[in-house]
Amino acid sequence: MTGYETKYAGLTLKNPLIAGSSGLTDSAGRNRELEKAGVGAVVLKSLFEEQMEMQSDVLMHEGDAPDAAAYIRGYVKAGMMEAYLSLIEETKKSCSIPVIASINCYREDTWADFAVQMEAAGADALELNVFYLYTDLDFKPGEALERYVSILRKVKARVSVPVIMKIGKSFTNIPALVNRLKLNGADGVVLFNRYYQPDIDIHAMRTVSGQVFSSRSDLSDTLRWTAFVSGKVPGISIAASTGIHDWEDVVKCLLAGASAVQLCSVLYRQGLEVIPQMLTAMEAWMLRTKYRTTDEFIGKLNFSGTANHMFYERSQFMKYFSGRDEKTS
Repeated sequence: MTGYETKYAGLTLKNPLIAGSSGLTDSAGRNRELEKAGVGAVVLKSLFEEQMEMQSDVLMHEGDAPDAAAYIRGYVKAGMMEAYLSLIEETKKSCSIPVIASINCYREDTWADFAVQMEAAGADALELNVFYLYTDLDFKPGEALERYVSILRKVKARVSVPVIMKIGKSFTNIPALVNRLKLNGADGVVLFNRYYQPDIDIHAMRTVSGQVFSSRSDLSDTLRWTAFVSGKVPGISIAASTGIHDWEDVVKCLLAGASAVQLCSVLYRQGLEVIPQMLTAMEAWMLRTKYRTTDEFIGKLNFSGTANHMFYERSQFMKYFSGRDEKTS
C-alpha cells in the first residue's frame, strides 16, 4: 500500500474518503464531480422500497379501481428500479472509483431481489441500509439481531460482490452484533446510520422534522464503537460515519480502527472543496508523524491498541468530576 490508499470490504480505495449515500450521489454527473474532488469511493443514494410504496399510493385513490392496485405498484416499482439501475450503469461509465449501491427495504424477502439486479448493473459492492423501528411491547430484543442476520444471509446467498451492513447505534451490544454479521459473511459495516430526527414545535403544537445534519458532538459515539469493534472483532472492515466534519475527525476514526470514513453533512455544509482540503491536511499530518501509509496507523488506538481502555469503557462522569476542584471547574 502507498500513501493513503486503503482496503475496505475487499475494495481498494485510493484514499479513505467515501461520499456517503445522499442526494449528492443521486446522479452520474454529481458522482463524477465527487471523484474529481478526490473521494476514494461513492455510495449511491439509497433505493427505498418504502418510497416505491408511497409513490404508488399517490397514483391510487382509495376506492378507485381496486383491481388496479397490484398493477400500479408493479409499474412504479419497475420504473424506480430501472432508474436506479441506470444510475449504477451511468456512474460506472463516468467514474473509475468503486461504486457502492445502497438498498433500504422493509420486506425481508425483497432485499436479495434488489441486490441481484444491482450487482448485474455493475455495482462494485452493496450497502444494506437496514433499520427497523421496533415499538411492539411484546417484542423480544434478540429478534432484531436475527432479522439482520437473516437479511444478510439471503443477500450473500445470491450475490458475489462485497456486502456491507449499515447499522444504527441503538443496540445493546454492538460488537456482538458485528461479530454475528461477520460470521455470516458481512464484508464490512458502517458505523453508523443517521436516522430521521423528529422534533416538536411548541408554538404550532405539532411534530416537525428535526436537525438533518450531524454535528461534531456526534463523533464521540462513532469513535467509541469503532474502537470497540475494531479491537474486538478483527477481520471485518469498518467505515466510520456520523460526526465527521474535518480532516482531524478522519484521522481520529482511522486511529480508532476504521478503514474508511463516509462524508455527508460536511459536503452539504462546506461543498466539495472540503475533500481536497482534507486530503492535503491528512498528508501533512502523515509527514509530520512519519507515517508513510494509512495501513501503518489504522487501528493504532482501537480498544486493543490503547493502553488505557477506560476512555472507551467509561460511561459516567463521576470519577472525572470528583477529582476537580470547584474553583477550577
